[in-house]
Amino acid sequence: MSAATESYQFGPYKIDPKEVFYATHLSYAMVNLRPLLPGLREVKRFVDLTADETSDLWFTAKKVGSQLERFHSATSLTFAIQDGPQAGQTVPHVHIHIIPRKGGDFEKNDEIYDAIDEKEKELKQKLDLDKERSDRSMEEMAQEADDYRLLFL
Repeated sequence: MSAATESYQFGPYKIDPKEVFYATHLSYAMVNLRPLLPGLREVKRFVDLTADETSDLWFTAKKVGSQLERFHSATSLTFAIQDGPQAGQTVPHVHIHIIPRKGGDFEKNDEIYDAIDEKEKELKQKLDLDKERSDRSMEEMAQEADDYRLLFL
């Protein structure tokens, strides 16, 4: 996607290009409640990705994760996919959550998955255009995306 792209598609939702900080020909990384890495083609389930899409998504996750870990002075990363509604997926579009981690960020390490589930629900509400944004403004997200874009120059 080019800088002239009017919007990106994330399931049924349109994402402003100001929220996108990295893109390949098959996937993109965006800021929101958590950094997310969706594929460009709307695909609901991981098994439905093509081989090229699967490869691109994971190579992009590796690149983005490495830069975010350094940027946030983290020591680890959590990559999470909720594949289908029974797995907690609330936006029907394959995406990877990329979460920089530090020692002690959760009392019990696996509490991250409860936090992802909660944030996924908040993200769906945030993306619902009939609801008012309450977490972060577009300006805040655009500034974060601008900061992250510098990591890929």
